[in-house]
Amino acid sequence: MTNMWGIHNDAFGSELVEQGFISIGWEEMPDLRTIGDDRERMKASLERTYPSAKAGAIPVWAGILLRFAYTMQVGDIVVAPYRPDGTINFGVVEGPYEYHQHVKRHPHRRRVRWTRTGVSRGLFPQTVLYEIGSALTLFQVRKGVETFERFLDSESDEPFDPAPTPITNQSERATVWAEEEPNATRIEQYSRDFILRTLLTDLSHEEFEHFTADLLRTLGYQARVTPYASDGGIDVIAHRDPLGLEPPIIKVQCKHTTGTQSRPDVQRLIGTLSSSELGLFVTLGTYSRDALELERERQNLRLFSGADITTLTLDNYSSLPGRWRARLPLRQVLVVDREPEVD
Repeated sequence: MTNMWGIHNDAFGSELVEQGFISIGWEEMPDLRTIGDDRERMKASLERTYPSAKAGAIPVWAGILLRFAYTMQVGDIVVAPYRPDGTINFGVVEGPYEYHQHVKRHPHRRRVRWTRTGVSRGLFPQTVLYEIGSALTLFQVRKGVETFERFLDSESDEPFDPAPTPITNQSERATVWAEEEPNATRIEQYSRDFILRTLLTDLSHEEFEHFTADLLRTLGYQARVTPYASDGGIDVIAHRDPLGLEPPIIKVQCKHTTGTQSRPDVQRLIGTLSSSELGLFVTLGTYSRDALELERERQNLRLFSGADITTLTLDNYSSLPGRWRARLPLRQVLVVDREPEVD
């Protein structure tokens, strides 16, 4: 039976995808094959290795290590959220557990063939995203299995509705509760996902242009939306001076999509700029590596991804016009800030 696993690993960036692997920490632990597929022996080894660990952490860590080394099988599906850019990578496990003794970080590894990478979280419903926000490093995906499978079987970049998997017994319910325990990090990510999906599904392209203009106004810019039918690829024009006559003038192109924007996409914006103008490309998705390299090459270009727009929305929420706050209802709360049981 093919299982689906969620894994959190922000210790590495592009190396995971480029080199084709997943990994977990616990660097002081030896090759897990020397311990064996035995929960009590794994717990005893963890207690000796981490004597100052909280008592409640040991059984959780033991479960993670056993799942990674023994329960996970070749052919299983991996769902790997990547927090820095707010995307998800999907892959298939291609090899058994490996122990890399001479690497300094995350010596416990498995080979993975990545099938879809840089996928926007905005494509998936909140219930599914909340599940993969588990505080655990490695966990079994249950509720989102059918939704993710339908996504992987398609080539669509349209939002997917939930298709939950039922939970059948009390033991499984207890495990799910442990994996889904609320914490500050998960709730913040839940809010970010809500913003991204709302901007994608509840706003038209024209409304997204007006939202972008209002977001720029909260940052101190004057901004106006160009006529929608004949904008020549420029959706918003922003500037500091009230009349819009003094440089720099910022030309903004908005892409109301979660797709990956390529270097040619960005070059079309550059082609509209004069020597004194700046370009701002805004999308709810991400950018290809070539596009990001172009940003580094050009001093007059800035690329905003869906994660950037979400951050700006949170940072400037109170200054947004009421019509957008009504579409994105948020409020500040105090939540439990307990450290997740991860390594």
